[in-house]
Amino acid sequence: MPLNERDIDFEGMKVHCWGGGTGYPIVMIHGSGPGASTVGNWRNVLDPLTVRYKILAADLIGFGRSGRKSAEPYFDLDMWVRQGQKLLDELAPRGPIGIIAHSLSAYFAIKLALANERIDKLLLTGPIGQPYKIGPEGIAVWTFPQNRADLKRTMEILIDDKSQITEDFLDNRMSILSDRAYKDYFVKMFAGDKQRYVDACRISDDELGKLKCDVAIVQGRNDRVTKLAETGLPMSKKIAKCDLYAVSRCGHGPALEQPAKFMAAAINLFG
Repeated sequence: MPLNERDIDFEGMKVHCWGGGTGYPIVMIHGSGPGASTVGNWRNVLDPLTVRYKILAADLIGFGRSGRKSAEPYFDLDMWVRQGQKLLDELAPRGPIGIIAHSLSAYFAIKLALANERIDKLLLTGPIGQPYKIGPEGIAVWTFPQNRADLKRTMEILIDDKSQITEDFLDNRMSILSDRAYKDYFVKMFAGDKQRYVDACRISDDELGKLKCDVAIVQGRNDRVTKLAETGLPMSKKIAKCDLYAVSRCGHGPALEQPAKFMAAAINLFG
């Protein structure tokens, strides 16, 4: 089914969205690296998902084609959680609903599920939410690349199969990064010690234990940013109804790198 694009208003800022399909409703939220966006994160699975489900995928404020805050802090977890709630209400104000969230956005998905009993299914990829010491790979992903070569090195950290880092792929990211206003915003968003951003996203064991919904964590075995043993594995043990998929030949982005395996996990969870 074809996807449609539109903007919705959120706290005086525009949120750019892609929607389509029918059936069980799912909100999709991307990750947070340089040039991250709905298209960058989910482009290999959007069409297959809309064949089966009703999808609303949105660029976070400060990313992609969505608007930006007029004043700091630009790294604003509470604001992004409110944006997630807006998307839930926009897609399906009543009835059961699910969320697919990547990396940083796993934090928002879990917070939203704790606050909304009608969220009955979560699919998390490469999730942040556990306490861990950020490594040089994570620092690189939250550092703005100065040129195309820098961007390629960052993508080689994120993506296990280097053949996927094509010139077209880099062109798409560079078209976003070439905007000076975007660069200034991103640099301020992740200024200073990057460890504090990981620490801010910690979900307590008590909160994880209170999750009542079905959860699937899909994570690359070769994820160098949020390592399986430090994030997805311990998180899965603290959630009562959680399946963990450790995906071979995959780095930080299962939906991008192994879309068929991602879709198998999604269908198993969402029906």
